[in-house]
Amino acid sequence: MANMGSSVNPIINSDACNVQDLNVNTAKVIECKDSFKESHKLESYRNDFSPQDKSSNPINENIPTSLNGSVATELSFEEVPVSKAFAKKILEIELILSKKPLDVIKLKQLAASEGGLINDDIRRKVWPKLLGLDTKKAMPPPSEEELLAHPEYHQVVLDVNRSLKRFPPGIPYDQRVALQDQLTRLILRVIIKYPHLRYYQGYHDVAVTFLLVVGESDAFQIMEVLSTEHLKDCMEPTMDKTSRLLNFIYPLIQRLHPTLFEYMERSGVGTMFCLPWFLTWYGHSLNQYHDVVRLYDFFLVSPPLMPLYLAAIIVVHRQDEIFCADCDMAGIHSLLSQLANAPVVLSQTTEDGEIKIPDDLPFESLLKKATKLYDDYPPNSIESEVTDRINKELQLRRRDDKRRQATRHIAQRGWQNRLAAHWAVVPRFIPRPLQVRYILVTATLVGLYAYFRMADALSTDNVLLVR
Repeated sequence: MANMGSSVNPIINSDACNVQDLNVNTAKVIECKDSFKESHKLESYRNDFSPQDKSSNPINENIPTSLNGSVATELSFEEVPVSKAFAKKILEIELILSKKPLDVIKLKQLAASEGGLINDDIRRKVWPKLLGLDTKKAMPPPSEEELLAHPEYHQVVLDVNRSLKRFPPGIPYDQRVALQDQLTRLILRVIIKYPHLRYYQGYHDVAVTFLLVVGESDAFQIMEVLSTEHLKDCMEPTMDKTSRLLNFIYPLIQRLHPTLFEYMERSGVGTMFCLPWFLTWYGHSLNQYHDVVRLYDFFLVSPPLMPLYLAAIIVVHRQDEIFCADCDMAGIHSLLSQLANAPVVLSQTTEDGEIKIPDDLPFESLLKKATKLYDDYPPNSIESEVTDRINKELQLRRRDDKRRQATRHIAQRGWQNRLAAHWAVVPRFIPRPLQVRYILVTATLVGLYAYFRMADALSTDNVLLVR
């Protein structure tokens, strides 16, 4: 059977992965991460392929990696040192896990607090428990025929093939292909089980994070819960609900910084810059793996709209950069959409000559502010402002549509008036009984002239081709 790396018909039964052993690669990924921690190398998988592999690998530079214009960043899996305080926190979490009944409330508090769950070994144990899952009740995946028959299958495969930068560097090619097979199957399992849910681009960025940490079987159960709760509005047949939710950031920014709110409103930047943040829980936009999983710790125990509250906090945090940018949509959108490159401190040149701008957003501080912002202004307190904002936008859109229609109507009437003026000359020279015949004859002659001209041109082309 073809695998993910060699066809758009990839699924199941690669050498490193099969249906009977759903989590066979979890340990291998952990080993790969540990190996990387020792070497601290940041090469792309592309550098590990042989020339033969590169030629047969469809995941190449020609495949776009954008989500609504936002380019996926390459994750760094570099190890973060564990402080004494965090080492103590690990022991506290392990103690809670060893006791019955399980204190889920305390685990949630620890996940939200500074440092989150610290490392992936803890996350693997705790993430399912935060959602109340029984990982022993694993369901078998759908058959290969069911997966291939799903209407979203080819789009999922395309997006998974773009996920190259989201896997640990240095992982062997066959294991990476097997993980991509698992990711494809994981996504399709959810939308097959819940036919009312629609896959969206960026969903795979969320799924791949859980796959890497907990393996396919547990990741499926986690994605089930998120898809029917936290992400359900993003999985509607249209993006109308998602677009509406994005507007929550502006009333929040207005409360935090009225001057910044007015500046952004004047620029017309809108909300699309934070669409990837919301759809992917920032997984698409960050280039430090430890930042991604830290945010996932936080979002798993937070209300569904918390990513938007964090978005408002990030925008206000970057106010100096925004005020330095031109007050127009292009400039501010470009600035804000590059979350992984903010705030700009100093440019660094890597050994291969690539310019890398450090991203040191103080997420622990930002998460605390986002929590306070949510407590101060919960969604129901600003719902009416969001509704008013959307209604005003609809009115402006309708006004613009009417203006465009009026412009087209004027142009059309101008053409009709010129034509009428032309034919108004006819009665002066031709008697009324002959006017209709004159029009018909003129139209016929013009049609014949056009026909013969085209025939002559085709004949000339054929002669040239023979020569």
